[in-house]
Amino acid sequence: MYIVVTGAAGFIGSNIVKALNERGVTNIIAVDNLTKADKFRNLIDCDIVDYLDKHDFIARIQAGHFDGEIDAIFHEGACSDTMESDGHYMMENNYRYSMILLDWCLDQDVQFLYASSAATYGGSNVFKEERQYEGPLNVYGYSKFLFDQIVRQRLVQNPSSQIVGFRYFNVYGPRETHKGRMSSVAFHNFNQLRADGKVKLFEGSHGYPDGGQQRDFVFVGDVAKVNLYFLDHPEKSGIFNLGSGRAQSFNDVAVAAVNGCRKAKNEAPLTLEELRAQGLLEYVAFPEALKGKYQAFTQGDLTKLRAAGYDAPMATVEEGVSQYIEWLQRNV
Repeated sequence: MYIVVTGAAGFIGSNIVKALNERGVTNIIAVDNLTKADKFRNLIDCDIVDYLDKHDFIARIQAGHFDGEIDAIFHEGACSDTMESDGHYMMENNYRYSMILLDWCLDQDVQFLYASSAATYGGSNVFKEERQYEGPLNVYGYSKFLFDQIVRQRLVQNPSSQIVGFRYFNVYGPRETHKGRMSSVAFHNFNQLRADGKVKLFEGSHGYPDGGQQRDFVFVGDVAKVNLYFLDHPEKSGIFNLGSGRAQSFNDVAVAAVNGCRKAKNEAPLTLEELRAQGLLEYVAFPEALKGKYQAFTQGDLTKLRAAGYDAPMATVEEGVSQYIEWLQRNV
């Protein structure tokens, strides 16, 4: 029997593959699209039994090739570019592909664990897994939002197999180096510090001061742990927020990134005020392209996740970014 991870060469997918390996699980079929080949590096230190292109995989399951051979699918594959404006592509790639997998898993009694997104909430200031708080600001968010609505319809029918969706907030950590402009602020800050000796954040917007916009930043190691918790509990279904449960500012990320780099050189940590005074932090104009499409505040309500039994603490920005910078120093 196999475990399938779609988006397996991507950021969250490859972290799930690695976490499964650390349990001794290697009967993993990795599914992805390696047209942009750089992602392969995320799988170099992982053990899998096969790799399939995402289109080949769908064709094979529809032809019955994997009937009775799969225990669970972690569906992490998607276009996660929130600036993507091709709605046809986004809906085919994110929504329609997910629908095919969902229906196949329900037909086969296969556990289905999938990536939703906090982008489903859009401009809301309440981040509970309830319809009245949802209103995506871009077509990426809509593709995730619509699939969540279909999942809710399926869950009302009391399916015999697990369906669980995770609304990822701002995930950061190892194995995101291929993501370009969609990589985390922590990774951008690390690269900026290396290249220019300073980090950059947006000026104030939406009533927040410079660098003061707040997001729920969640370490990818915690994301993988939650996924595996639900793999171990196939009786638990639903849509769950997956963040740290706390909002922290982009300034907090910048301070943690700079201090992580300073720690590697045995230099003393600096405060935000000291970063500014020493010219290590620069604020740039808020982009016109993001106006009306930007979440200036997110904070996942983890009540449902905790009620489902997941009680491990989530890393703070200071803890997670410090670990991440150590990994980047070794691997980039």
